Amino acid sequence: MKKLLLTNEAIARGAFEAGVRFVSSYPGTPSTEITENIAKYDEIYSEWAPNEKVALETSYGAAVAGARSMACMKHVGLNVAADPLFTAAYTGINGGLVICVADDPGMHSSQNEQDSRFYARSSHIPMLEPADSQEAKDFTKLAYEISEKYDTPVLLRITTRIAHSQSFVELLDREEVPVKEYVKDVTKYTMMPSSAKLRHVVVEDRENRLKKDCESFDINKEIIKGDELGIVCSGAVYQYVEEALPNASIFKIGMVYPMPIESIKAFSKKVKRLIVIEELEPFFENQLKANGIPCEGKNIFSLQGEITVATILEKLKGESINAPIPSPVRPPVMCAGCPHRGVYYILNKLKCVVTADIGCYTLGAQAPLSSVDTVLCMGASVGMSHGFKKVLGEKAQNVVAVIGDSTFIHSGITGLINAVYNQSATTLIILDNSTTGMTGHQEHPATGKTIKGTPAPKLDLINLVKACGIEKLDVVDCYDLTNVEKVIKDHLKSEVPSVIIAKRPCELLKKGSKPVCEIDGCKGCLKCLKLGCPALVNDNGKVKIDKTLCVGCKLCMDVCPFGAIKFKEN
Repeated sequence: MKKLLLTNEAIARGAFEAGVRFVSSYPGTPSTEITENIAKYDEIYSEWAPNEKVALETSYGAAVAGARSMACMKHVGLNVAADPLFTAAYTGINGGLVICVADDPGMHSSQNEQDSRFYARSSHIPMLEPADSQEAKDFTKLAYEISEKYDTPVLLRITTRIAHSQSFVELLDREEVPVKEYVKDVTKYTMMPSSAKLRHVVVEDRENRLKKDCESFDINKEIIKGDELGIVCSGAVYQYVEEALPNASIFKIGMVYPMPIESIKAFSKKVKRLIVIEELEPFFENQLKANGIPCEGKNIFSLQGEITVATILEKLKGESINAPIPSPVRPPVMCAGCPHRGVYYILNKLKCVVTADIGCYTLGAQAPLSSVDTVLCMGASVGMSHGFKKVLGEKAQNVVAVIGDSTFIHSGITGLINAVYNQSATTLIILDNSTTGMTGHQEHPATGKTIKGTPAPKLDLINLVKACGIEKLDVVDCYDLTNVEKVIKDHLKSEVPSVIIAKRPCELLKKGSKPVCEIDGCKGCLKCLKLGCPALVNDNGKVKIDKTLCVGCKLCMDVCPFGAIKFKEN
């Protein structure tokens, strides 16, 4: 039977068919749907981990115990998991271990465009890259065969366009792979220097075998259509090349590390001109040139952003596709009723310097709230505010760190412990909206539910913060602007580390009808528009409320100096 599947769904199906028993991940666009779909299979134990490092460590533990296992993450999440990744390459596995990583060329939902192919090369771990949903399922199953045959974790790389594209996939039955017996082997699994030195030799030998064997892997395909032009590519780019250059010969790379260098060298001799088309870094191009294969690549195509059919036609044929009529720019905004809005409104009013973090609340950087000064990576807000405090002293009295509940659990806790330990008068606001919002409302340890929605122990953020050494702690309702302002002002004066937990569930978690606000007699001061609420509309100098968007949070009522906004129950 065939079914139309997203590539992320297809990877989940591949894990199911391959007999995978254990999956641990942290949500991150564009990888999130892999684990969400895996959770639909009762045959696979799945979980959301607090962060990617924990996800990989637990999946690795399950693999060493003998079960086929998987960890999924986005590209920046692989940075978090890099510590166990590199050493797992040394130890090898027992049951197969596959690490799915989703890169984001074009930065659709990310803070950088890093190229995860370099992790494969640096860690000496093989990497596969599918070009459609069927290949995604097939490559997932192949990855487990490679993992167990060569005693290594395997990286499966996708990109945003592939992750969220659909194609037909043939569905097969699950293979029930038995859990392998775990045998104690200190030299293999205990990476102290004496063992690691021996295992490094094993890693190099394994890679040499893979370099030789991958030449015959049928996931690397040579497609000869003529001798004028040859293209080397992989993944999503392959689809674009097929459309833009129907007469070009193609070498499609399925195993992106180690590369089938000898096969590509033979292919290069069959064409007059060889061009490498790849997104982001010249990963393929540099390896080909290092092996004496003349080629072009980044002299033609950019190091930034995505490759498209249009860019290929423009760069190689001088053709330009008629550009569509540009649509209005619609940057993402915080939803109507978002609990973060009121906190940011007050921070802007108090002219605070805000070190923020990764999540929905990153949108507080945009006008009219314009409250965020810095965003670096998950958990960095806490450490950055500590750095501000230690360097600027009293001049940093208005510095505030802001982090979400899921991100705080992910990697903010250690930053808070550091601030307490090093006696820094930091003020941290935990924006607790009771979910992992930006990636689609996934559960986390403080929501009291597992990935399958079953009850779980609920992490108490108040007691956790106290356990970190925080003595000055307040909990506020995000919708109570008067109290939010009062508490923030009080904490800014603190000479000890302090925490404010701003609580209010994400508005999108609510079900059923919602109350609304109405405007009667707007004076045109437009002060309410400073909230940046999408339900508030400037209509020729007067504000109107879009009742289809309004959720009745009453923030606009609080800021209207004339009392022109009223609350109405549906």
